Amino acid sequence: MTDDSTGATTPGAPPRRSPLHDRHTALGARFAAFGGWEMPLEYAGGGVLKEHAAVREAVGVFDVSHLGKVRITGPGAADFVDASLTNDLRRIGPGQAQYTLCCDAATGGVVDDIIAYLHADDHVFLVPNAANTAEVVRRLRAAAPPALTVTDEHLDHAVLAVQGPRSADVLAALDLPTGHDYMSFAPATLGGADLTVCRTGYTGEHGYELVVPVGAAVAVWDALFAAGASYGIRACGLGARDTLRTEMGYPLHGQDLSPSITPVQARSGWAVGWDKPAFWGRDALVAEKAAGPRRTLWGLLALDRGIPRPHMAVYAGDTVVGEVTSGTFSPTRRVGIGLALLDTAAGLAEGDTVEVDVRGRRSAMRMVRPPFVKPSVR
Repeated sequence: MTDDSTGATTPGAPPRRSPLHDRHTALGARFAAFGGWEMPLEYAGGGVLKEHAAVREAVGVFDVSHLGKVRITGPGAADFVDASLTNDLRRIGPGQAQYTLCCDAATGGVVDDIIAYLHADDHVFLVPNAANTAEVVRRLRAAAPPALTVTDEHLDHAVLAVQGPRSADVLAALDLPTGHDYMSFAPATLGGADLTVCRTGYTGEHGYELVVPVGAAVAVWDALFAAGASYGIRACGLGARDTLRTEMGYPLHGQDLSPSITPVQARSGWAVGWDKPAFWGRDALVAEKAAGPRRTLWGLLALDRGIPRPHMAVYAGDTVVGEVTSGTFSPTRRVGIGLALLDTAAGLAEGDTVEVDVRGRRSAMRMVRPPFVKPSVR
């Protein structure tokens, strides 16, 4: 059994807007397209650098309502998810969350990376990426037994990410739960609205993600900013989210993970339950792991003023050995940083120096293992 509602965008249709769009406009947001949605890239009065600093030093709030929301219910829902997605859902219990991957059954390429929230044996809530939600739902529905219901709730919830060292202070001021462990979640109520407070995030800082009914999104946003005024709270756009996650070496689907990039190549094997008897793509990934990947994801730290950007070629001497997948200027380190897929056959190792073609000029960069900054998620 499946639910026919969908959050997918029709080709050629105007982009969807967050229920907080008017709040973003009032703050002078500059918008950009993200997975079929028009979302804030940065805000007037500071831009990416100040928003990035707010998360590292105080507290920032991101509207990430474009992220997908999928609910799987019915007898054996957790077993079904475990047999479909890569990570071992048996490692966690009800009230906990897990990073996992939806891989192609034939190739092992990553269709999407997902956070799974385990409510009970018969109830799992998934948060995929906006652009991939419809495809993830399609695959789950095609594989689900008749007793299970796969419901696309993409448009039913807003998601607010409250991130930074003062994030717990802001939530505590609203009597929201803050003491639960990293990668867990708790139910709560704010202003009469039921919401879920998740100890998750994409910035490397202590933080929370609030899953909120769409109709309560504006009230929750306003309450957060009222409670956070004395803690230096700042609205943050997806530009700062990208610089923050790159400093942590967190992969972005469509760049560092994709249907043509496997978890073995992307160093995401830690999110694969290798001992599980079944998950989509298992045979291909086990074979690739045994043989060794033909390319591997590395961090790049600029040794000069160069800033790596996606699709720039990486050289060892005169030979192209790979391509940058993600790259930016690190506001914390004050240097260029990036991620790149490099050919295993080149024989490169941690600490080696390669060169990136930055708009026709070779820029020297050291191969490192991310993160580029010390994580503070706990």
